[in-house]
Parts: sequence; structure tokens; C-alpha cells
Amino acid sequence: MKIATIVGARPQFIKCAPVSQAIRQRHEEILIHTGQHYDPGMSGAFFEELSIPEPDYNLSIGSGSQGVQTGRMLASIEEVLLAEEPEMVLVYGDTNSTLAGALAAAKLHIPVAHVEAGLRSFDRSMPEEINRVLTDHISALLFCPTGTAVANLAAEGITQGVHLVGDVMVDALRQNLPRAEVSSTILSDLGVEAGEYYLATVHRASNTDQEANLRGIMQAFSELDSPVIYPAHPRTKKYLAAYGVVPGAHVRIIDPLPYLDMLALMGAARAVLTDSGGVQKEAYILKVPCVTLRENTEWVETVQDGWNVLVGSDTRKILDAVRSCVRGGRPHSERFGDGRAAGRIMALLSEYLG
Repeated sequence: MKIATIVGARPQFIKCAPVSQAIRQRHEEILIHTGQHYDPGMSGAFFEELSIPEPDYNLSIGSGSQGVQTGRMLASIEEVLLAEEPEMVLVYGDTNSTLAGALAAAKLHIPVAHVEAGLRSFDRSMPEEINRVLTDHISALLFCPTGTAVANLAAEGITQGVHLVGDVMVDALRQNLPRAEVSSTILSDLGVEAGEYYLATVHRASNTDQEANLRGIMQAFSELDSPVIYPAHPRTKKYLAAYGVVPGAHVRIIDPLPYLDMLALMGAARAVLTDSGGVQKEAYILKVPCVTLRENTEWVETVQDGWNVLVGSDTRKILDAVRSCVRGGRPHSERFGDGRAAGRIMALLSEYLG
């Protein structure tokens, strides 16, 4: 059977790696890269490092407004699906690539499988929330990472085709953390010691596109008592320059990092400050305290277990949260699964396709 997999952004490359390996044991996979993340540090390096096969199609969509980007993706993906005629389209997460792939498939009457289905922040002002909801409601197979995700779908009347499989990012992390511990030299390259720095990521439009929010976050970084390592998305660098924001000298803005270096840096950090959903979850799995620069999260389990705190962009709240967070909690060992989600997904796809 032929399965078309659609990816476009860094978190999707990570999720795709273990699932693609499993799928190719029994099925033909056509890998379509929309080009939503096109910078080498956000795209090409991940394919090489995670041993993901070269995409069969790179649509090179690039950046743009929500409507322009999604519309271009929709048209281009439709052309590929018409040419390839897959039996199933597989999408990941909540990006514009996810929604465009799901819509293109649904309108061509090709079943959609959604990896990471059922997540909800309950904030419809977030483009990602709209993408999640719409994709779930047109999917035939919904692969949920947690019981909370299953319950969210049931609350919306979605019970058919729903499967609790665990989180594929746990699969990826367990496969790659030993490699990172052996091969990464990022701490020595940056001249930092384990437990003596903070790791930060900021990329969401609600923070980067609003000057007051970005200034509040960067002011907090500047007042922290240890170095802040900040691998910055190219978009965020653009806004920092446009707003004339110059952080303190101990805030080190660097280029996006390969996955193994990011794992090594995250695992040894004193705490993580982020607005990324995936980074919140990775910090939890790695038992690193997390301060989330948002008012809500789709990964509610990390907050419920006391390993994550939501602070938004308020400088004082950020500083108070960082100063009060300590290691030593006990995250649930299999809250996000047992590292075998990819195998379950492959088995369920095979069963569905016959």
C-alpha cells in the first residue's frame, strides 16, 4: 500500500523519523516536504541527522501569511496526490502543512491519518488550535498521544477511528538521547557547564509579532542570574532587530541547533523557557523544569504534574517562576507513552488499509 506522509516543520521531522522507519517495513511511503521550514538549520540538518529519507517532493513553499502559505500548500499537495494516488495521507501535529495536507486529501476522498490528534489548548486565537480541530474532524484515523487527547475528541463527538498510541516524540527521544550524550559537544562548544545555564526558545507569533510581549520576555532573560542560551528562529531574529531589542550580554542568541545538540543542551539546562509545545514535553521527559511563555498549553499533563508553569510574557512572572522552579520532581515515567508508538501506528495503518 502507498502512504503519502506530509511534513513541513522541525517538530514534524522529529515525529516522522520513527514512524517512517516503521511504515517502510511494510508499505511504500511517499514523503512530501512542504518547505514550511526551509532554513538549513530548521530543515535539511534534521533529515540527515535523523536518517529520514530524502523527500520525494519538496514543494519549497517558504514563508508567507497564514492564508497565502496554506493556500499554496493546498494547491501543490493536491497536484502530488493526484499524481501519486496514495491509499492514505499521514499528517503530523498542528502546522499549516498539517491542515493543507488534510484538506487536500479529504477533498480527493483519500483517508487522512493524524498523528498527535486530540490536543487542545482551548484558545481559538492560536492558528495551531484551528489547524488541530479542523484536521481532527476530517481524519479517519486519529492517533492520540495521551488519554487527555482521547477525552478531548470524545467531548467533540469524535470516537470512531480514535486510538491511544502514545507520543512518537518519546520514540524519537529514546532512540536519539544516547547518541546525543555520546556525540554532542555543544556544551563545550558554547563554554557552559551542566546546570549552570538556561535554555530558551521563542517563536510563536503571539510573542514575536507583538513588541510588548517580546520586550517583556527578553527583559526577563536579561535579568536572569545565569547565561541564557537562545537558539533563535530566523523570524524571531528579524523582529528583535526591527524592534531594536538588545538583550543583556549573558543572553546568547545563536542559530537553530541540530536535534542531537538541542537534546544535549536541554537535558543539562537548569531550566527551559519556551513557547514551544514540543519543547515543553521534551523538558518533562528529560526531567528539566519548564517555564512556558504562554497563557495556555495543549500539553496540560506537564502542568498537572507540577513540572511546567504558564507565565505568558510578563517579566516579573517569568522571573518569579524561574527562581522558584527546581529539579527533583517525579514526572510520570510513561505519561506520554512507552516509546513504542510508531509500531502501534504502523499496525493500525496496516489494519485499516487491509
